[in-house]
Amino acid sequence: MDSQLLEALRALADASRLRLVGLLAGRPMAVEELAAASGLSAGTVVHHLKRLEATGLVESTPRRPYVEYSLRVDRLAAVSKQLAVLERADEAGAELAGPDGESLPAYDAKVLRAFLRDGRLVSIPAQERKRQAVLRYLAAHCFAEDRPYAEREVNERLAAYHEDVAALRRSMVVAGLMTRAGGEYRRAG
Repeated sequence: MDSQLLEALRALADASRLRLVGLLAGRPMAVEELAAASGLSAGTVVHHLKRLEATGLVESTPRRPYVEYSLRVDRLAAVSKQLAVLERADEAGAELAGPDGESLPAYDAKVLRAFLRDGRLVSIPAQERKRQAVLRYLAAHCFAEDRPYAEREVNERLAAYHEDVAALRRSMVVAGLMTRAGGEYRRAG
């Protein structure tokens, strides 16, 4: 995810800053006006305005004897567009960076970032669509070569990601990502 978007969202994740953004949506205001309207101290208002200004959501303009702050509606609209793009990313067939930085379908990338921590699965997803994304990732990373794999080797490779290798192995066969014949496994397709 874009670091500027994350910073803007962090800045907006505070109730006091949201209140200031709401006040500035009406008209440009000085610190003292914002303090009176919000019930915050002038020092607190300045602190929040600096954070909003650092993300480009607010800009300051010197107006003697004060500095006037105004909301950058264009920047707020850009944040909104970025969020909309993320929401529609997997619908449009877009790709995002996965946990290893490789380009993956957007849905898969989101799922993997949620279920992989430090290269290991925190849990096996219960929801079928999410489980399929995890299984596709494991198939690509554990069984890249098109060759037979002994069950012991399959277990060792899957154990690097999660301790329940039997569930993963079985799920990969059921999903059609691996085939099993005579105690040997092979990547399908």
